[in-house]
Amino acid sequence: MAQGTGRKAGGGLARPVQPSADLAKICGNQPLPRSQVVSKVWDHIRKNNLQNPQNKREIMADSTLKPIFGGKDRVSMFEMNKHLSNHLK
Repeated sequence: MAQGTGRKAGGGLARPVQPSADLAKICGNQPLPRSQVVSKVWDHIRKNNLQNPQNKREIMADSTLKPIFGGKDRVSMFEMNKHLSNHLK
């Protein structure tokens, strides 16, 4: 086993983050790793059929996602991650 690099496990994507009240409606109020938050948002998108059928990279906001997306009706997948960051502490 190699010597550690001084880094601790649980940093970066694995570090638990606290969702905002708006985001907690989708993923719960407990701190979760960012990867779990994104996964739960995608579950919500799929369950509610919110991907644009003509352009799968575009997410159409429902009433739950709209406040997370800064009031926008549609965002790209890439833009979505930027909006999610604003709702994680």
